[in-house]
Amino acid sequence: MKTIGLLGGMSWESTELYYRLINEETKRVLGGLHSARIAMVSVDFQEIERLQHADNWGAAAQLLAQHARQVESAGADFLLICTNTMHRVADAVSASIGIPLLHIADATAAQIKAAGKRRVGLLGTRFTMEQDFYKGRLEQRGLRVLVPSTPDRDIVHRVIYEELCLGDVNPQSRAEYLRIIDALHQQGAEAVIAGCTEIGMLVQQAHTRVPLFDTTKIHARQAVVEALK
Repeated sequence: MKTIGLLGGMSWESTELYYRLINEETKRVLGGLHSARIAMVSVDFQEIERLQHADNWGAAAQLLAQHARQVESAGADFLLICTNTMHRVADAVSASIGIPLLHIADATAAQIKAAGKRRVGLLGTRFTMEQDFYKGRLEQRGLRVLVPSTPDRDIVHRVIYEELCLGDVNPQSRAEYLRIIDALHQQGAEAVIAGCTEIGMLVQQAHTRVPLFDTTKIHARQAVVEALK
């Protein structure tokens, strides 16, 4: 089994999910007492968040590249950046290391297409919903991407940073997310991408009839597939 490299801490709440999901999937596939081989570096999200909202993606890229090299030095055979938003600097991080990067948007697009969906809604941070690094990559892979209205994007973004990244799961915020998911469905979305690794803490498939693609689960399970090749 290959060693899975995790660049986490953005937030630690969702990185905890990655660790559990990867090990659960490894046990499901291999049985017995098997667990995953993992090398992980967890960063201080306060510093990353400050650079995000200052629009200083260059400094953020340098910081993540430094930590990615630590993951590689720890023996990882490939790397996962355990956050959707910081794939904004995925190309710079990938160029700084000598191991492959398993891109979260690629894994997600492949699963959506395998399910026969083409027109999808996207929830995530404002950066993920509005900038081209994520939407554009999905569209290059044959998907049509819809995002919420500006006021609804503000709600989705606020809940992520002010609640979910702090471990706060608020039923009122769940109701708002479900309303936004329904609105995207009414606009023609065949499914909705939970395009922030914390969203699965708040909304799961059991909460909605609209097909929901949880990027944290998809990325973690694809990591196990890659590790077992």
